[in-house]
Amino acid sequence: MIIAIDGPAAAGKGTLAKRIAEALGFHHLDTGLLYRAVGVRCEQEGISPAEAAQSLLPDDLKRPDLRGEAAGQAASKVAAIPEVRAALVAFQRRFARQPPGAVLDGRDIGTVICPDAEVKLFVTASVEKRAERRVKELIAKGESVIAERVLQDLKDRDARDSARDVAPMASASDAILLDTSDMDADTAFLTALSIIRGKM
Repeated sequence: MIIAIDGPAAAGKGTLAKRIAEALGFHHLDTGLLYRAVGVRCEQEGISPAEAAQSLLPDDLKRPDLRGEAAGQAASKVAAIPEVRAALVAFQRRFARQPPGAVLDGRDIGTVICPDAEVKLFVTASVEKRAERRVKELIAKGESVIAERVLQDLKDRDARDSARDVAPMASASDAILLDTSDMDADTAFLTALSIIRGKM
């Protein structure tokens, strides 16, 4: 069984996907980490985005610097490159076919990577709420934060992710919309799990 969870940055889909995978005993892939790893390798190793994507190893996803804002910005830049996407699509599809099932979260799982996924969720929240959550997350990590800059960064990323020519971020026509603006993490998890169990 494949569960596709898409949505914009800081909507909570990563945390949600991880919890769902743990609850069901499924494999979990945060596909954003693939692009973050490629972006970071380009900047640190001075190699081309295509080369970074084609030579990506599972251990590259364990780097401690992939969760920061810099890695997120680097990911958004390389994610629009067709050669990068082509190299990573095969990686993601192989992962999705592992038994007993897999939960993948990203921007284009339900539309491009796994259009035949049994369950598709599009997890979103208002950009203001997402910025508020991201600020709390960064402060908890001990990073200094300017709230207005975080909000603008999210707006910029939304625009880039939605407007790119290749696999733009979009909700699949058969995806179930889950707006978490007024939900805490536990409510979002229980709501999503209820939807998934209904499909099983």
